Amino acid sequence: MFNRKKHLPQLSFIELFKEGDLATKLSFIVMGSANFANKQWLKGIIFLATQIGFLFWFISNGIIALSMLSHLGTVEQGLVMDDRLGIPILQEGDNSMLILLFGIAAIILCVVMLILYIANLKSARYLHELKQKGLPAPTTREDLKSLLNERFHATLMTIPLLGVLLFTVLPLLYMISIAFTNYDHNHLPPKNLFTWVGLKNFGNVLNGKMAGTFFPVLGWTLTWAVLATVTCFFFGVLLALLINTKGLKFKGLWRTIFVLTLAVPQFISLLVMRNLLNGAGPINATLIRWGWIDAAIPFLTDPNWAKITVIVVNMWIGIPATMLVSTGIIQNLPTDQIEAAHIDGANAFQIFKNITFPQILFVMTPALIQQFIGNINNFNVIFLLTGGGPTNSDFYGAGSTDLLVTWLYNLTVNTLDYNLASVIGILIFVLSAVFSLFAYTRTNSFKEA
Repeated sequence: MFNRKKHLPQLSFIELFKEGDLATKLSFIVMGSANFANKQWLKGIIFLATQIGFLFWFISNGIIALSMLSHLGTVEQGLVMDDRLGIPILQEGDNSMLILLFGIAAIILCVVMLILYIANLKSARYLHELKQKGLPAPTTREDLKSLLNERFHATLMTIPLLGVLLFTVLPLLYMISIAFTNYDHNHLPPKNLFTWVGLKNFGNVLNGKMAGTFFPVLGWTLTWAVLATVTCFFFGVLLALLINTKGLKFKGLWRTIFVLTLAVPQFISLLVMRNLLNGAGPINATLIRWGWIDAAIPFLTDPNWAKITVIVVNMWIGIPATMLVSTGIIQNLPTDQIEAAHIDGANAFQIFKNITFPQILFVMTPALIQQFIGNINNFNVIFLLTGGGPTNSDFYGAGSTDLLVTWLYNLTVNTLDYNLASVIGILIFVLSAVFSLFAYTRTNSFKEA
């Protein structure tokens, strides 16, 4: 009935070079040539200026930055004898950190330039196709109007994209690159150079000297993440059910009391709890005065007590948030299902097991996965409450309650082993990403979306 328009396949760039006119062919060498030939002055100037600027930078700095990236410097800072003065003078050496940073930036600039070069060829191909169809090329005014109409999304995304490249992609690539170097406390620039070591750091962490620290810390991190997530979820749902019980008065007041923990900044709450729970704190002093204990309980100084303490304190912080979400779900449950269950003779536990809890779990499963990943990276609770302590002489740079993320902090700030910290960061990302994808794709929320 209806004849669909048949779109001819676009020319490849090789075919474009063979079939195009002189201006089109020149676009492969001089960016913007096809635009100038079709009186698209502004676009042509932008392409040409970009190419000239890139070539100037590449010849003056880019080649050096890329070439030095292979060795990260050869001249080390130190004292050398000045034959003319007859005294030792300080020789400025190469800075491996800056060489790595500028080298990665140079690669990103080259990739961006390649994208712009392809955009130049696509523009030349578009103009060639218009010419083949006998249609006029868009004017500069029409191109500018398109940036505010059908291509407005590209206009809006330009500055954010540059920001992502500068403040996200560049630091991320820099951090990943450090994992493949020997940038540690023995190789600190600018005094010392560091160089590439391949996968040696990963071997050290997974099957070397650091394995004795990594796997115990990993085990505690996963244990903490599971317990912190499960306890907050279970008791949050239980608290929401208790507050929503029929006949309970002042429900709003009870919710407000429990939500007060969310109103106080976590930073302040954790520091207050740290003072309350220390050996000479009010809690131990009160228990001793009442005669319940003879000596102070080592809430923060004994490894086992410290782990129990951080889990309990995390419950105090996390349960109210789960309670609020669960309350919203419970109040929006279909009453007809619950009434039908009552008519069929179901008791409160059966209603909770077969109606209430499955629907709460269905809605909250994605949030639980997110909360689990958040607990793997829960820096505040551990750092502010125990500081990763108590110290453990069997671990390198980590305490008994340190998570991978707080160990990463210690490796960066205290021991200055940036290469190991980078490896830990990569492993945390891999662990979080793999678990998130695996768990989320198997939830009913995902399957029924």
